[in-house]
Amino acid sequence: MTTDPFHPFATHAPYPAPGTAVATTGLTKVHGSGDTRVTALDAVTVAFREAEFTAIMGPSGCGKSTLLHCAAGLDTPTAGSVRIGTTELGGLSDRQLTRLRRDRIGFVFQAFNLLPTLTAQENITLPLALAGRRPDPEWLDRVVAMVGLGERLGHRPAELSGGQQQRVAVARALASKPAVVFADEPTGNLDSRAGAEVLGFLRESVHELGRTVVMVTHDPVAAGYADRVLFLADGRPVDELAHPTPGRVLDVMKTVDTRVRTG
Repeated sequence: MTTDPFHPFATHAPYPAPGTAVATTGLTKVHGSGDTRVTALDAVTVAFREAEFTAIMGPSGCGKSTLLHCAAGLDTPTAGSVRIGTTELGGLSDRQLTRLRRDRIGFVFQAFNLLPTLTAQENITLPLALAGRRPDPEWLDRVVAMVGLGERLGHRPAELSGGQQQRVAVARALASKPAVVFADEPTGNLDSRAGAEVLGFLRESVHELGRTVVMVTHDPVAAGYADRVLFLADGRPVDELAHPTPGRVLDVMKTVDTRVRTG
């Protein structure tokens, strides 16, 4: 068994490892009890590097969204631990956890979750405004330029296409200079062209802005934008792929699906 903290089958990795943005140890999530008991995550130990784009894939019901939600502090695990940098989430109060999510984490979901009465710029800066913080003008300009929204900041969501709305969501996730951006099927409501643009922006946020991105997807093309793909099955990591291409991702997915079907 490896002790490499970035390997999906690490068993007793040093903790926290240098260069680790997010790490889980023995992460377990159980729903229900008795005959209705379902183990969504089964003692998952995995690490996500700083300034790396990781995609999480696997068959439906494998636990990929549960892993993302627990790692982001949106869901509470049944057992195990999660760290963002050196901060242990399990030791935080509700107020401290809210502050950590606000200050150190960005979120992009399949639904754009924009407020219809606010302009694009107001939606982007809303989390900072709610926190009583002013945006860093230079950083905000850089983010807006990256996602190509310079001429659309005064528009409301109804005046924007789906792809443009998701660009606003990406910019909002990055506006507070988060250490990590968690993205759950961020291109699920977009056509292929708009999806490719959003994925390109997420990749640029890693390689140009130094952020860490952890994305759940079912799409091999989307996973091809990542630096690494982590594959789950039955609530556990079963494989990983560095420098993925859509074709290589699809080949691994077929192997994973075969393992699940054959037990």
